[in-house]
Amino acid sequence: MAALIMVRPGRDWQSSGGLFDWTLEYLIPRLTDPTTAEWLRTVVEENLGSLWIPDLPYEAQSEIYQLLRADLLRAAERELPEAAVAELRELIALTY
Repeated sequence: MAALIMVRPGRDWQSSGGLFDWTLEYLIPRLTDPTTAEWLRTVVEENLGSLWIPDLPYEAQSEIYQLLRADLLRAAERELPEAAVAELRELIALTY
């Protein structure tokens, strides 16, 4: 199943459902806003397959961008194949 993250208006990232879930599962325990973390958990558990970051509160958007830029690649390099890491690099580039 394909999945989509709308990173910013006009900038979206498409991936497999598995990589999408892995990305959200990376973010969930690191988010300081419990409401946003719970929403991401719902997206994963209900297999909704899309996340629109611009629809989240501004503070949550900023935190997600920061988390994606900070350590996501290191975690991915430890856990995922290189092709998935390359896709995540594309996601991170969209946050700027």
